[in-house]
Amino acid sequence: MIPCILTLVRHGETQFNRDGMLQGQSIDSPLSEIGERQSEAAGIYLRDVKFTNAFVSDMQRARQTAEIILKNNNNSAGIQLKTDPLLKERSFGIVEGQPMDLMRSMANDAGQSFPDFTPPQGETVEQIKIRFAEFLGSMLQQLMEEHRHQDGTQNTPIHVLVVTHGAYMRVVVRYMVEDLHCSFHSGVDKSHAYSACPNTGLIRFIFNMKCCNESAAPSDLQCLFVNQADHITKELQ
Repeated sequence: MIPCILTLVRHGETQFNRDGMLQGQSIDSPLSEIGERQSEAAGIYLRDVKFTNAFVSDMQRARQTAEIILKNNNNSAGIQLKTDPLLKERSFGIVEGQPMDLMRSMANDAGQSFPDFTPPQGETVEQIKIRFAEFLGSMLQQLMEEHRHQDGTQNTPIHVLVVTHGAYMRVVVRYMVEDLHCSFHSGVDKSHAYSACPNTGLIRFIFNMKCCNESAAPSDLQCLFVNQADHITKELQ
């Protein structure tokens, strides 16, 4: 068993976020000035965390955020930021580039909740779960190969930084809880566990990585916090 920490960060604000527009996969917008400041705040908040690995979506807004976070980290020397398209935002199909209220209206007309509604040509929640499951399996395989000689007696656990997107992160929490039976720390407000994550908001999981022959799997998963954003209000006052 190898102890692991997984910290997910949503990218900083873009102008599309500020304007209430859906970006999805076809809108590859950069961070706004506020988004850059949010990312700096997240980097300062996480500056003493000893990340061992870092993964990021292949979309510009996520890459910029990850680079700023690692630039501010005191222990990031030698860490390779690995880009993975499996971490890109959910596809919103025909409503990408349109106001978010349009998708809300379409969901209401279909008698469905906004987060679970799938616009035409968009990705379903189950499709995103499959995409994340593929990323998780690939990530664990890499961690096992890099850290297989480590054991639970060492003081420093594996700590993975993942920078991705809001709708994607919402599904990640659902997958961890519903499919992998992740528990919540006593301090987590479960009523907000599946709510939208603010820009540069943080979600953190801890688990043990079981290595068996040539495969690895997570066990004893626990969510320590969801959508934490204290650094934003503190640094951007």
